[in-house]
Amino acid sequence: MGAAPSSAASGYTLSQTFDSTNFFNEFTFFTGSDPTDGYVDYVSQGAAQSSNLAHCTNDQVYLGVDSTTYNPAGGRQSVRLTSNLAFGEGLVIADIEHMPTGCGVWPAFWMFGPNWPASGEIDIIEGVNNQASDSITLHTSPGCVVSNANSQSGTYTITTDCNSDNANEGCSTGTSNPNNFGAGFNSVGGGTYAMQWASTGIYVWFWQRGQVPGDITANEPNTDGWGTPLVTFSGGGCNFNTFFSNMNLVFDTTFCGDWAGSVWGSGSCASLAPTCNQYVADNPGAFTDAYWLINSVEVYT
Repeated sequence: MGAAPSSAASGYTLSQTFDSTNFFNEFTFFTGSDPTDGYVDYVSQGAAQSSNLAHCTNDQVYLGVDSTTYNPAGGRQSVRLTSNLAFGEGLVIADIEHMPTGCGVWPAFWMFGPNWPASGEIDIIEGVNNQASDSITLHTSPGCVVSNANSQSGTYTITTDCNSDNANEGCSTGTSNPNNFGAGFNSVGGGTYAMQWASTGIYVWFWQRGQVPGDITANEPNTDGWGTPLVTFSGGGCNFNTFFSNMNLVFDTTFCGDWAGSVWGSGSCASLAPTCNQYVADNPGAFTDAYWLINSVEVYT
């Protein structure tokens, strides 16, 4: 398929659907310390549900954060959930109505495999603070270099070497659609992300609410009809069969840390407090909008 999506895409079969009927049975709450050094306390399922940080409402999955506690010891409470099932090559389609937003917030919807980064990481939705559009990134062990040719206009390359040892940047792209992330995403009622993982590359598309292709609605996705991907990661400098395998889905919301905290002083949030941690600690009411509202995540093989 070269640099284009797989022509075999029309043969995809729905493997798993995660929604309000099964989400909390199919995902496990992570309660360890944040690997990205965030000012966050990831709580258990029981604690999250008793505090109303995780629940289902109106056939949607809600994943939120604490927005009432001042100066929480050990970080602001939040949730990080990992799918019990791991997946190989295929198609992930996520219909999301709302994502966390605001200064100090670092939300992500992503995938990673065992023995990180040996089995790879795919960051489908990620950004920090008041970032206006999505950043999409791959992380691998050394030896994977990609091209972003055949990406939509407005997508720009930040780095092409996916090696996570390279300041942990991976191979990262920026996008320009203000409706694909954060406040802009929420203002249009969210939308749908699709990620195709094939032997010759990784491809990501986005459609805002009301623009999703009919073949997705019909559960017969065919990437050949979707046009140029928002982001394409391909090229002969990476063996995608070697660097990516057995990946779990993750939703999380952290605060500050290695990214949101490190860029605090250079963005529009800097005027709010001297440090990211101080802002997050002192302003619980600022995080009432820091929640995920998920309609469904479908995995096709």
